[in-house]
Amino acid sequence: MRKSLTKLEILKKQSEIDKAFKNGKATSRRGLKLILAPNNLNRNRIIVIPVKHYGNAVERNRIRRRIKEIWRKEKEKFISGNDFIFLVYPGKVFDSKKLEQVILELCDEQGIYLNK
Repeated sequence: MRKSLTKLEILKKQSEIDKAFKNGKATSRRGLKLILAPNNLNRNRIIVIPVKHYGNAVERNRIRRRIKEIWRKEKEKFISGNDFIFLVYPGKVFDSKKLEQVILELCDEQGIYLNK
């Protein structure tokens, strides 16, 4: 598996995003929610959505990059065939280590993180 985040691993189509919201299971921690939906593919896809009132554009893009980087590093440890939607809410500020810990806890709660 490639270590980079490829275009095929990004969830982009609005219809697919809507389907994932409709069919997905949600797990949340303060400031972050993971919606996980099966996608019937042999790969995982991700989208990070900071809510409308999450800071300015710089802060929204920064949190998006940080979550994608954590996901990229850990993607080999996730069970394939799922769409990941990360919703980020304002108010809770995570440093990089804490953010990684929260993301992995959410994935472990969903039962898709193979803690190797």
